[in-house]
Amino acid sequence: MAWVSLILAGFCEAFGVVTINKLNNNPNWQSLLLLIFGFGASFLFLAYAMETLPMGTAYAIWTGIGTAGGALLGIIIYGESKDWKRIACIALILSAAIGLKLIG
Repeated sequence: MAWVSLILAGFCEAFGVVTINKLNNNPNWQSLLLLIFGFGASFLFLAYAMETLPMGTAYAIWTGIGTAGGALLGIIIYGESKDWKRIACIALILSAAIGLKLIG
């Protein structure tokens, strides 16, 4: 269950990053609430996962999912660059997170 919680934490982190852009583009209280919800849920899921998983592994995977997810959502939602080098770097981040899971 800790790994599921950690993955959910990463997804909530990516959601939080997207809502930062949403809040910057359209500042309103709904966007602010979504931002607080996204990062709040992310920290709660991360805290739960870290009760079982080693801190270093949990934090690295959480940031990897959040970083890669934020970049992918930027491409999908906001039309950011789809350059192959950028996609390759996102793949490296995800590969490193999977590698930590396999050896951790």
